[in-house]
Amino acid sequence: MGLWKFSSNSSTSETDDYDPSRLLNIERQGSFDERSLKELSFRLAKAALDDYDVNYSPRSWGHSSPFSSPRSSFEYHPMVADAWEALRESVVSFDGEPVGTIAAVDHASEEVLNYDQVFVRDFVPSALAFLMNGEAEIVKNFLLKTLHLQGWEKKVDRFKLGRGAMPASFKVMHDPSSKRDTLMADFGESAIGRVAPVDSGFWWIILLRAYTKSTGDNSLAESPECQQCMRLILTLCLSDGFDTFPTLLCADGCSMIDRRMGIHGYPIEIQALFFMAMRCALGMLKHDTRGKEIIERMVKRLHALSYHMRSYFWLDFQHLNDIYRYKTEEYSHTAVNKFNVIPESIPNWVFDFMPTSGGYFVGNVSPARMDFRWFCLGNCVAILSSLATEEQATAIMDLIEARWDELVGEMPLKVAYPAIEGHEWRITTGCDSKNTAWSYHNGGSWPVLLWLLTAACIKTGRPQIAMKAIELAETRLSMDSWPEYYDGKLGSHIGKQARKYQTWSIAGYLVAKMMLDDPSHLGMVSLEEYKELNPVLKRSYTCLS
Repeated sequence: MGLWKFSSNSSTSETDDYDPSRLLNIERQGSFDERSLKELSFRLAKAALDDYDVNYSPRSWGHSSPFSSPRSSFEYHPMVADAWEALRESVVSFDGEPVGTIAAVDHASEEVLNYDQVFVRDFVPSALAFLMNGEAEIVKNFLLKTLHLQGWEKKVDRFKLGRGAMPASFKVMHDPSSKRDTLMADFGESAIGRVAPVDSGFWWIILLRAYTKSTGDNSLAESPECQQCMRLILTLCLSDGFDTFPTLLCADGCSMIDRRMGIHGYPIEIQALFFMAMRCALGMLKHDTRGKEIIERMVKRLHALSYHMRSYFWLDFQHLNDIYRYKTEEYSHTAVNKFNVIPESIPNWVFDFMPTSGGYFVGNVSPARMDFRWFCLGNCVAILSSLATEEQATAIMDLIEARWDELVGEMPLKVAYPAIEGHEWRITTGCDSKNTAWSYHNGGSWPVLLWLLTAACIKTGRPQIAMKAIELAETRLSMDSWPEYYDGKLGSHIGKQARKYQTWSIAGYLVAKMMLDDPSHLGMVSLEEYKELNPVLKRSYTCLS
């Protein structure tokens, strides 16, 4: 078997699995670098021989489990051992069983705040690292504990949240006198700004599928409790209302961008996660009486959402030119400028940022408003979920290569680009001192995004991009004590308020490293094109011109 092997337990469904043959199908992508793939294969082979006698096993709680096989490891790096040691230190237990990883183990920081809690979105890269390492117990325990918390009564200032809402985080409270553990969940009532997380439920469904794919164990997903959990999450999101769009209306601060950043409305991150969660649920929900109705509603929503996103959120060179020439105040079904976007609202930076070959999904589209900012997580998830067509996925990769200094710089990876400054910053963020220009969520660089970039690169047949980004991270990340984020236009400075030993920075690196080592892991987080979706209206894909 060749170095690019794909394990059977990563692909168990014919409708949504990653097809490994596509990784080597060079001809289907004109911009694919064949020489880079050959160089990567050579490095894989060389490292496999060099590491043949390496016997490395990261420490674990109560048992020893191997890191991905050194015989197939493309490159051993000392940071890997450091990362595993730091990740183990972040593990938190409930009644003696591991249930998650806390957000950060920063011993140098006097302020703990909520970094000693297990966050649903933060735990995902940790969970993937453990799954790739053959340690599924902690992931199963986490899924069951958060499933239990969903059933709690959820109130914020006497207002009751929907039944399907999942917590943003939970904390394990140890009582030394009774020697009992209890859980304390946060559904947004303790969060900065009091915003409930919209993305937690989506990440829970995505992680449930990853666990099922990795272990081959369908019993957890098929249990009545998990089936009910998925139905509640999706019912909450599919509720009928006054909205005329298939996208999900959200408040500011409801996702990874968890502070006021002007993403209210229909942020790309939430739409991509919503799409992916529905795709994942389609493969796990039972077609019984209770599941059939929600499945039918999801299929209809997927059709509408994919058309909407691919048509109206997509921006490339020609589409930008079309918007530049838009007429306004158009009426009736024949309107071209359907959202009445004023051409004068296009920021000047977009014209310099947009290459002739490349494109991306913009941050937000709503009446008279188009947020042209680049958001990394939403675009990567769009690729992994196949919300992006193959042509669009290729164009996103082209954009990242063409705008490497802006989006990657000295430390992967810009969460959003560009930063907002001056008067716009004061109005949009409410003068948020943590979100100053090129810091935190306002143009900061987040190492956790490395795993999402790597997954997207492998899926699009561009592993050399991920390798270059990982090599950048390896120059500083461990030496800098695994910061939460970096500041500056190039991401050259440790974030002014960044926690050290941030768990998802550590786990994101490990997942990226292991995924390049064994691309079969991609099957946990990648979905192929949903064949039932109707063909979309073709726009100009400049990367194919």
